[in-house]
Amino acid sequence: MFPGPVCVLNGFMSLLREKIATECYNDHYQGVDQWPLRRMIDSLLDDQTRSLQAIRAAVPMLADAAEEAARRLESTNKGRIIYAGAGTSIRIGVQDGTELTPTFGWPSHRVAHVIAGGDGALCRAIENAEDNTTDALTRVKELNIGVADVCIAAAASGITPFTVAACRAAREAGALTIGIASNPQSALLTVAEFPVFINTGAEPVSGSTRMNAGTAQKAAINMLSTAIMTRLGRVHDGLMVNLIPTNEKLRRRAVTIVTTIADCPEAVAARTLVEAQKIYGGLTENNIKLAILLAKGLSADAARTLLTTHRGHLRPILAMAPYI
Repeated sequence: MFPGPVCVLNGFMSLLREKIATECYNDHYQGVDQWPLRRMIDSLLDDQTRSLQAIRAAVPMLADAAEEAARRLESTNKGRIIYAGAGTSIRIGVQDGTELTPTFGWPSHRVAHVIAGGDGALCRAIENAEDNTTDALTRVKELNIGVADVCIAAAASGITPFTVAACRAAREAGALTIGIASNPQSALLTVAEFPVFINTGAEPVSGSTRMNAGTAQKAAINMLSTAIMTRLGRVHDGLMVNLIPTNEKLRRRAVTIVTTIADCPEAVAARTLVEAQKIYGGLTENNIKLAILLAKGLSADAARTLLTTHRGHLRPILAMAPYI
């Protein structure tokens, strides 16, 4: 699928890395520094596209992981989604985790990160951080990771010591673990309960896994978290029903969501959103769902009871129509 990688490392390192595709030389790019930039960018786009296509083989494992993760998080109603990694991989994880609250209304206290080198490593490289297994164990212990949690660990090579140690410690503590890597049979994929292998091959710039592997990781983690949130009832018919409307754009979006699902005029949607906010005492992840049910004619008490009974899932409640 990808241009055949030819390793250029010598001696012991060649023996050590010869099966690590992300560290191999991609001979397709020989002479790239002399290419017209249009040709180079075209080629880079081709590689990025192939990297996304490589996720196709991992879809069954991603689906199984998302299903089990949602089951774990819903059954405990307190578990966290925890991202673990170093360098590019953890920066992708932090971005995804940060967006769970505004997009899906996922409580911010139910997101955590195990970052090689600490928060400072998000903006600058920290020397030797990815090799520090002791730090990984310390951070897992500090977070008190346990059986209610889901840990998503990503490392392009699959052998990053910090990430492997964090994933192993999280699993030993009882957390559900998902490992994402671009080298088969790597340590991370062996340690994780749900191993997600994405065959992105050799990089355009040898070893620069922010490119092919990073692109694939971003897409895979996007899909994984979106699938988890959807299974948890935080997406209905492709709409953000747990959205927290904290600005004018999101307030307009909330009105549109209520109007669409409740099949009501915008004025009714706007009014019930205000009512929901008063009932819950402010902006919460449940405002839109409550507004939808109010717009459908339910009383506030009945709507809140149904949302509690059905764990916030709108589908079974709306299926009761016209009896609700």
